[in-house]
Amino acid sequence: MEIQRNISEFILLGLSYDKNVQMFCFVLFLFCYLCLLVGNLLILISILSSSLFHQPMYYFLSHLASLDFCYTSSVTPKLITDLLFGTKSISYGNCMLQVFTMHFFGSIEIFILTAMAFDRYVAICKPLHYMIIMNRTRCHLLALAAWAGGAVHSFPQLFMAISLPFCGPNEIDHYFCDVFPLLKVACTDTYFTGVLVLVNSGMVVLATFVLLFGSYVIILYTLRNHSAEGRRKALSTCGSHVTVVCLFFAPAIFIYLRPPTTYPEDKIFALFYTIIAPMFNPLIYTLRNTEMKNAMRKVWCQVYFQRKHTIN
Repeated sequence: MEIQRNISEFILLGLSYDKNVQMFCFVLFLFCYLCLLVGNLLILISILSSSLFHQPMYYFLSHLASLDFCYTSSVTPKLITDLLFGTKSISYGNCMLQVFTMHFFGSIEIFILTAMAFDRYVAICKPLHYMIIMNRTRCHLLALAAWAGGAVHSFPQLFMAISLPFCGPNEIDHYFCDVFPLLKVACTDTYFTGVLVLVNSGMVVLATFVLLFGSYVIILYTLRNHSAEGRRKALSTCGSHVTVVCLFFAPAIFIYLRPPTTYPEDKIFALFYTIIAPMFNPLIYTLRNTEMKNAMRKVWCQVYFQRKHTIN
């Protein structure tokens, strides 16, 4: 602990030293963050204000929208501020908090995506038992299990980060605090800690991805016996899920499922699962979903007419 107190803050080197690139990134990521906030807020209000909330898929989608906001907000506001003002320092406490919140909300999002895949599996492969299997109590339990799983995953990450001694350089070659970049500036042998991170993060990402991939293979196999219209509707819904899974998991697997080291490309790959994938989630789940578009249209038309009636 005495060694850790030698450093009170870290310097996040960010994405680029070039001022023009920084300004471009500021505009781009500010736009992405605003789109994410507005899109997920629209989804949340539309689901909570309609009958869709009582359907398991949209119940989990409301959780996903909330998690996208929390997960991205643990990184993006700091990144945007750093790009605008050039203040790239972060206190030791805030750095550890960022490590925890990133892994906490990120892992919950992974488990919610798994619950959504299970919901689609039951809906397509066991349609006659769907309402019995996916009752509201089971949906609550799956959501609770996702939050518990997030805590089980993220607290060890936090403890590993806190246990690292920092006594020399404090420059982190990244735009947010994570365990792997912190290992590079720790003044101790970090091989064992790196292996623990690989087991904790890499195996969680890989196991979940394999489970999701397997569920969609089973779904595709089952669709052979469905009508053309049934296949079209199921593929439209599952296609949205698969797109989100690929955007999130592909870069996460590259980052966490490898020997404990860092590369300059890590920052680019990290953008996909911290900003880009969460930003596209609202678009993916609304543009390809007729029920979601109808619910949004109905809710916001009601809001418009109620406001017009109040004014008159």
